Amino acid sequence: MVKRNLLRSLALAALFLSVTAPGAAADDKPTDPTYPGPVYKTVTDRSGLLSLQTFGRPDGKDMVFRISGSVYANIEGNSLDPALRHGQKLFNIEGYNIRRLYRVPDTTQLYQLSREIVFYTDPADPTRILREWKNPIDQKTYPVIPINNDAVNFGPFNITSSYVGPPVRQLHDENVWTSDIPVRTDFGATLGERFGLVGGVYAAQEMFDFSVDEREAAARTVPGTVPSGAMDTKISWARTSPWAPFMCLAESDVRGQLTYHARSWSLNSYAEIEPWLRAEIEANHPLFKAAPTAPGASENSWSSFYNKQLGKGATTWPAWCAANGHS
Repeated sequence: MVKRNLLRSLALAALFLSVTAPGAAADDKPTDPTYPGPVYKTVTDRSGLLSLQTFGRPDGKDMVFRISGSVYANIEGNSLDPALRHGQKLFNIEGYNIRRLYRVPDTTQLYQLSREIVFYTDPADPTRILREWKNPIDQKTYPVIPINNDAVNFGPFNITSSYVGPPVRQLHDENVWTSDIPVRTDFGATLGERFGLVGGVYAAQEMFDFSVDEREAAARTVPGTVPSGAMDTKISWARTSPWAPFMCLAESDVRGQLTYHARSWSLNSYAEIEPWLRAEIEANHPLFKAAPTAPGASENSWSSFYNKQLGKGATTWPAWCAANGHS
């Protein structure tokens, strides 16, 4: 699952199935100045209570949004057919965002702190992580770089009794709200790297639908209480964006985009992620077993690639493609 905005929606976010009995949890961290409970329980607006529980668990522990979906080629006029046809499924995506609510000590300010990792997987087998991908335009094979953003942080948000959330609609037995975000980032100006983007500008559209069952919402929006565990939340996410950097397709030369379509659902903790996915994390990406413990700089899919693959500008995107593509 460009992630700053994805997570604003997931947090925003952005993206638990099992929840401990909701209600007033014991203030089990009364001496921890970063514990969000005392600030959270001052909120009285129902939609505010719902949206804050997508930012993180009110009890201050880590929670997860598990992400699962597919990625398709979106090509104007089907102009790259037959090498790459419009609507072709290129990848599945499987991963998660792990997050927590963090209170700035002695204030009413809360942050959402998170890390996220999403793997591109075989279009025919979501559980088979792709290590390489053959570019059908230049016929070269490139390493597949997962979305691996450390970190994705938002805030601080001033949380008082006047805090309100987004408009919520009742659709059958579901509480639903949306977040649609047009994204525009000039990487040419901010990073000095154009990535083959038109004008060096990343332009995308992020669209989210959040859904919480009415019984769950009613149990977890009692003013003055701090619910335990994570709220059962479902998210639908769609994104239209340029080719991923590892694909080595310059948007300025190869007209087309990617369309991501995914589902996300809440989990109480990292331990509830499927064993096959945890095995990959523990073998190769152990940092993503936990959320950050303090605010810091954020990454998105492109700045992460810049930092980790391009050495923060030590090499360029065209040079990376030249060095990593093989016949």
